[in-house]
Amino acid sequence: MNPVITAFETSPDRGRGLARDFRVRWALEELGLRYDVRALSFTAMKEAAHRDLQPFGQIPTFEADGVALFETGAIVLHLAERHAGLLPTGPAARARALSWMFGAVSTMEPPIVERSMAVLLEQDKPWFAARMPMLEERIHRRLDELSAYLGESEWLDDAFSAGDLMVADVMRRLGGSGLLEAHPRVAAYIARAEARPAFRRAFTAQRAVFEAQGEA
Repeated sequence: MNPVITAFETSPDRGRGLARDFRVRWALEELGLRYDVRALSFTAMKEAAHRDLQPFGQIPTFEADGVALFETGAIVLHLAERHAGLLPTGPAARARALSWMFGAVSTMEPPIVERSMAVLLEQDKPWFAARMPMLEERIHRRLDELSAYLGESEWLDDAFSAGDLMVADVMRRLGGSGLLEAHPRVAAYIARAEARPAFRRAFTAQRAVFEAQGEA
């Protein structure tokens, strides 16, 4: 049987490929693995059947061979450890890839999500104008650090890995914010990731949900 992932029944990001099941789709495509999708409504996500798989009532989840997982980092790591192609074979390079996977969700993503939520929910608040420069400075600092590490390299290490997948997908959330323009190395890095055939297949598959809604 194919692995089964859960995803939104309707596209909250209007087909931009930002829902977090995208990372799992991308990893599966990089590994050449077929998979099935169980689409959930927002109501179904909060029901007991789904919470048995995902205690926080979110997506995605992953089920295969008697294993059920939640959290994108855990799912991508599970896949990368069991299928060749997303982790280097050398122990040092493998350790670096794992570090970047955790760094993506623990260090780089939180300020990006915090800014996104402020833009979405706080624009009418009296503190919004004063708070945004602080949030954006934190993001610029991380982008500076990522740019310095990349230098002139194509990927974080010698070859594309699960570390690149997680980092690039986190950085993609800045699209349209105007923040990436000050960091051309990072922007070029994201563009290389988005040009990968596996990325394009995953993007097409997720965007099909939006197109099926008749809103494209």
